[in-house]
Amino acid sequence: MPDAAPLWAAVALPAVLSVAALVTAGFDAVLTASAERGRAGSTRGTALRALEPLRETLRLLVQQPRRTTVSDRLLGRLGVVLVPVAAVLAGAVLPWGFRAVSDPSVGIVWFNAMEALAWAAVWLAGWGPNSALSLIGGYRFLAQGLAYELPHMFAITTAALGAGSLRVGEVVAAQDGVWFVVWMPAAFVVYLLSALAMAFWGPFAYPLARDTAGGAAAELAGVDRLVLLGGRWLLLVVTAGFGVPLFLGGGHGPLLPGWAWTLLKTAAVLALLVAGRRALPVARMERYMEVAWMVLVPLSLLQALFVAVVVINR
Repeated sequence: MPDAAPLWAAVALPAVLSVAALVTAGFDAVLTASAERGRAGSTRGTALRALEPLRETLRLLVQQPRRTTVSDRLLGRLGVVLVPVAAVLAGAVLPWGFRAVSDPSVGIVWFNAMEALAWAAVWLAGWGPNSALSLIGGYRFLAQGLAYELPHMFAITTAALGAGSLRVGEVVAAQDGVWFVVWMPAAFVVYLLSALAMAFWGPFAYPLARDTAGGAAAELAGVDRLVLLGGRWLLLVVTAGFGVPLFLGGGHGPLLPGWAWTLLKTAAVLALLVAGRRALPVARMERYMEVAWMVLVPLSLLQALFVAVVVINR
């Protein structure tokens, strides 16, 4: 069980996650600009490309919000705000090293519940503007979440099964010798894919697809758009970071302190997900939903069965 984090950690958590999301977005901007326009050619050019998300943030802060006819502003605004809120609440059980803001006995269930809250949030953000295109984007995310929640749930439950506990701190402690990724590789891969789907990122960005003018965010502008898209980056950071205590040993590692190992491992997972976005194009929903139901669910169940047999015969 990790040590209790100081009180200020709860206050600092949103700021830390926001900085991590901004850095990740900067890294993605550099890769995108390099793919479109070639290498920057200088350190200054690379830095300017990395600052593009910050410039976009400032532009959206001063942009006027968009209003649609007979929109449900209350539900729409609630959905927009709940996306980053769900990400931050999920991050509350994320241990940095061997400390977490909170380490309840059902921490893994809490994390999964906050991801489910993000489902409702994105759907509400699509419903609120009273626009067909944004509503289509919301329904796409709902269908995507339903397809990937089962393999996602089985993957994180497999890690809990290996540790014999739903407490995140005890899952980390159980990996003192061997990381779970060594004997749960299928669960780790399923988790990463489903984490991308939960953050509607990369090949799973269909809820924000261009064929619906941006989908769930089609009618959002100004601060509303900034909060929703910023919340997506927060979801990506938190889901990537949660893979570290589940499968990569958390803060366990030689020489460096626990928080440093957590930071390095999280950065490696984020770099893998961001770079992998370019290797996997956005696919039509029916194609990757078929993969979720026909491949990932059976694969995650087989992995859970293997872990259960190992645990019983210890």
